[in-house]
Amino acid sequence: MTLTVDLLHQFPDFELRASFQAPPGLTAICGPSGAGKTTLINSLAGTISSNQGYIEINHRVLFDSRQHINLPPQKRRVGYIYQDARLFPHLTVGQNLKLGRWFKKLPAAPEKTDHIIAMLGLSGLTTRRPSTLSGGEKQRVAIGRALLSEPEFILADEPLSSLDLARKLEIIPYFERLRDEMQIPIIYVSHQIEEIDRLATTVLSINGGQLTQ
Repeated sequence: MTLTVDLLHQFPDFELRASFQAPPGLTAICGPSGAGKTTLINSLAGTISSNQGYIEINHRVLFDSRQHINLPPQKRRVGYIYQDARLFPHLTVGQNLKLGRWFKKLPAAPEKTDHIIAMLGLSGLTTRRPSTLSGGEKQRVAIGRALLSEPEFILADEPLSSLDLARKLEIIPYFERLRDEMQIPIIYVSHQIEEIDRLATTVLSINGGQLTQ
């Protein structure tokens, strides 16, 4: 399952050009602030629309400017992991985990849910509220929520940037498991060389809106 991307996104004072293929594994996108990293993954997610190009995953077209195809985010089958966990404080961990499936109108999947909960070490946390969790625990819930939405690819926008060193070291092994076990493309944005060196199977560098491998 390979994600194929060829995009042109133009702003009045900035132009993003990106052409690459992301195979199963973890493709890291690195570059300085303002280089276009977040614009790129938001284009992949469908929250912003590029001017030209196409996006395809597993022979399924998500965006094609020539054919006027532009699927909305909920139909792209993408799991998005943000810098902060973005959990709903009034819901339990178990309820937050199920939100991705509810949003995409997917049927309940108890076995898959149990597997993800066990894989991320969340078994003892499902009845707790986000306010009682550590930063690392919240981010594990966010990862689980993304996985339970049954994505064909995952976008992670600097998912460890809000964590201290101890919490980062706690979370990195879970991303290693995702990389090795899920067999889907993971687009991982970071400017931390240590994270990229440990996690990435492919590295793309972006600077001034230009993407190079």
